[in-house]
Order: sequence, then C-alpha cells, then structure tokens
Amino acid sequence: MTGQFPSVLAVLAMTGAAFLQPAGPANAQAAGQEMQMICAAVLRVDQQGLPPISRLDLPPEDLGFAGARLAIEDNDTTGRFMGQDFEALEITATPETAAAEMDAILDQDIRFVVVLADDATTLALSDQVGDRAMVLNARARGDNLRGADCRANTIHAAPSHAMMADALAQFLMWKKWPNWFLVKGSHPEDQDLAAAYTRAATKFGAKIVEERVFEDTGGARRTDSGHVQVQQQMPVFTQRAPAHDILITADEAGVFAVYLPYQTWDARPVAGSAGLVPRSWHPAMEAWGGMQFQNRFEKLANRPIREDDYQTWLSLRMIGEAATRTQSADPAALRDFMLSPDFDVAGFKGQKLTVRDWDHQVRQPILLATGDLTVSVSPQDQYLHQTSALDTLGIDKPESECTF
Repeated sequence: MTGQFPSVLAVLAMTGAAFLQPAGPANAQAAGQEMQMICAAVLRVDQQGLPPISRLDLPPEDLGFAGARLAIEDNDTTGRFMGQDFEALEITATPETAAAEMDAILDQDIRFVVVLADDATTLALSDQVGDRAMVLNARARGDNLRGADCRANTIHAAPSHAMMADALAQFLMWKKWPNWFLVKGSHPEDQDLAAAYTRAATKFGAKIVEERVFEDTGGARRTDSGHVQVQQQMPVFTQRAPAHDILITADEAGVFAVYLPYQTWDARPVAGSAGLVPRSWHPAMEAWGGMQFQNRFEKLANRPIREDDYQTWLSLRMIGEAATRTQSADPAALRDFMLSPDFDVAGFKGQKLTVRDWDHQVRQPILLATGDLTVSVSPQDQYLHQTSALDTLGIDKPESECTF
C-alpha cells in the first residue's frame, strides 16, 4: 500500500505554503472573520508481510484515511460556523521511513499527529516527537504503552489489550463460562494479549485450565489444500485439554485463530481473536446513532468501516470537539482541554467518551461481535465502579504503572 498516498514532503510540495494559511470564509456565519486553520496529520506505517488468512481481511488502500476524511467532514460541519477549518494530511510510511516522515510533519509545525502503527513504532515515534506535538495512537494496543512505557505526549484512542480482555471476560462470566482453555501465538504481541487474558481471569474470577502456544513456523497462509490440512491438524492440536467452557485465542499476529471455530477437538465455542471478538467498532453496529454513522462512512468510502477507520475518526473528532468547545485553534489549549475533566466526545457508543488522567487512555465501551453482528457491549451491567463503569475495562488507576 505504500506509494498509493504521497509522503508528507510530496503533499507539501503540491499544496505549497498556502496549505497552512488561514482559509477564506466558508459561509455567511464566517463571513467577515478570518478562519482559524487547525491542521493534523495521519501517519500510517505499513508493514510488509504475509497476507491475512482470509481475503475478506485484506486491508483497503484507504484504511484509516477514510475515517480521517469522515472526521474532517464532521469537524467542518460545526467548525465552519465557528470560524474554524480543519485539515488532515494522509501520509504512508514503512517502519524504515516513519521517522523521516514524522520529522517532515513536525517541520511544518503540525502539532497533532494520528499514528497508525504497531506498538514498537508508536513508542519510537512518541519519543521522537517529544514536546513538539501530541500523538494520538489509533492502532497500537500494547498495555506497556499505557503502563511502564507511557508517554505524556500520547493519547490512546485505540483500546488496550487489557480493555479488550476485560470486556470479553465480563461477558463470559455473565454467561457462567468461567473455565477457559487459552491458546496463544508465539509473537510478542500475542504474548501481551495472552497476559491480558490471564490478568482478566484473575480479576473477574475465571480459571485458565490450560495454556498452549501455537508456534508460527512461517509459510503460506492460503494454499489449494489448506482447508484439508486445517481439518486434520487443528483438532489434534486442541485435543486432551482439561474440561473447559470456551477456547480463548490470543493471536494478534493473525496466524491461526480464525482456523479454530468448528475445528476444535471438543465441541466448544471460540472467542478472543476469532469467533466472538472484542472490537472498538463493528460494521453491523446500529444502536445509538450507529446506523447513521455507518451510512455516512459507506457513502464516503464505498466499503464497510474497520477498526482503524473508527479509531482514526475518533482521534480527529477529539481535536475537533476540543476546538469547538474552547473556540480556539491554539494546540496547547486544545491539548490541555482534551486531557481535562471537562472534556468528552460522542462516539456512537451510548455514552460520552473521556480520557483517563493517569495513562491518557480513552474510556470507551467495547463491542463483542461475530462476523455478522454485535452480540453484546461491555462493560456489563453488573460490574460497577466508584468513578465510571468504563474503568472496569483495562488497567485502573491504583494498578497503573504509568508515571508521566
């Protein structure tokens, strides 16, 4: 996908210095006053690798960027009446070029950068940015980014592994399925997710009856005889497990989990990275204005929405909401307001979304979904909290290792 969108250097060359100049009035309300220009950038770091197991999961060329375009439309809908105009550069990079692209963004005095990258790249970019800009993490889910490796210049619009695991755990305990057979991948991100499920089991009173590792040996994901091999291998891999209610998969790398439903040795449901999956958003979500949101996105992008799109949309909407509420384009004022107790933003999830002061994670409900529909939304009703029920999802303040 790299190369389908220009680098930030190319974009700036095409648009020229006028890109960062105040725009003219867009309507009668703004007539007679200088428009405040609020610029951001979306930096998507694409990694080369094997294709996903299912061709339905092949990433679209505009992944994340389509969410950004919808957010800019939404920001401008209100902003133009307030004398504000919003723009977002769309930049692709590889892990090798990400630092140079970030430098080019910062050289143009762009103070808000939405980053779509893995854990390690997101952390490196946050350190590179320092106090020159605010990073909005729209992809990386590692708990370390909200814990020991947290950074004061980063807000996490993407939910953490701990939030996802807790959301699923609450539902499974409501179902009275406390005995889990956990299968995790061999990649670091798989291990981090598996640790989140282990912590969730302890937190909510579940029991992991056994934990197994599925080793990634490389090779092709899809072959003519692939389904035959899966049908033979997966039942054998999962046999002789202790009695369990459900099989939980921790497969952030996308190596094995989707092969497991209907292929396990025991007739048990599958959840986690396949089957019943915790998600920040789902294209079948209809409640709380979700249908209207879905329709607008699909009209703009000609495809269903994905989590990267939603998380990018949310990141830019946070900037727009802060600008509208403060009636300011000053980056420092917007940053301070987003991190203040007075800030909230609507996210089509039934309640206002806010930012945790101890690790800068956006509080938000988590959808539990199959391929076709949303099954439930966590937090579940029976889980209460002295501050916010949303803080039953993820690492709470007393447990946090984050120190800014």
